[in-house]
Amino acid sequence: MMPDRLRRIPLAAALAAIGMLAVLSASPAGASPCPAAAPDGPVVEARLPAGRPITIVALGSSSTEGAGASGPEAAYPARLESLLRSALPGQTVRVVNAGRSGQTSDEMLARIESQVVPRRPALVIWQAGGNEALKGRSAEAFEAVMREGLRRLQMAGIPVVLMDNQRSPRLVAAGAERFDAVMAELARPHGIGLFRRGAWQARAPEPGALVGPDGLHMNDAGYACLAQALAEAILPAVDQAPTAYAARR
Repeated sequence: MMPDRLRRIPLAAALAAIGMLAVLSASPAGASPCPAAAPDGPVVEARLPAGRPITIVALGSSSTEGAGASGPEAAYPARLESLLRSALPGQTVRVVNAGRSGQTSDEMLARIESQVVPRRPALVIWQAGGNEALKGRSAEAFEAVMREGLRRLQMAGIPVVLMDNQRSPRLVAAGAERFDAVMAELARPHGIGLFRRGAWQARAPEPGALVGPDGLHMNDAGYACLAQALAEAILPAVDQAPTAYAARR
């Protein structure tokens, strides 16, 4: 087993060393538009296997599927897969995009047994709550559905990271913060990872620059930044980061 100092390596250092952070530098001055790293540390509570194939399922609605992106390759799951593969050379990494535009949590729940569990993922990133807010659903009903979904995933031994909503004008107007609060309450007592997308986005130099013209979904820059932040959180959860990667520190 590698010493902890070699296993817990910030992904940003490796990406800078292999020249990939330039993809995320969109301002004229060359500074990244991405928010600063979360002050409360990694969101991934589980350990992921090193040296063996890693499958991650991104379960969610349109902001997982990639609405607002210029193409499927610009959605966050595809970008996340690319970043993790670059940071873990020689290891098979697959991020499955199981986002479906317009779906609410009950529709996602119905897909867990057929589209998530059979893949035997090392991790599920579950984004939900935005469509409940837009459709005027109750936070209480949302909580009940999410609890059942988490129970099914835990029974299958699948670690989960919950991801709340992006900050966009339409979601703020719809009161999406109520559903973000439910996500936080579900994660706290159960050792479930939580990515506070709204709080993270608020730390961006220009938070609005990460949202597309529809006032709802992220744009290419937003999805790229999101993938980078998730990769930075996931990589320290891999049991042993490659020695060549650690040496770049």
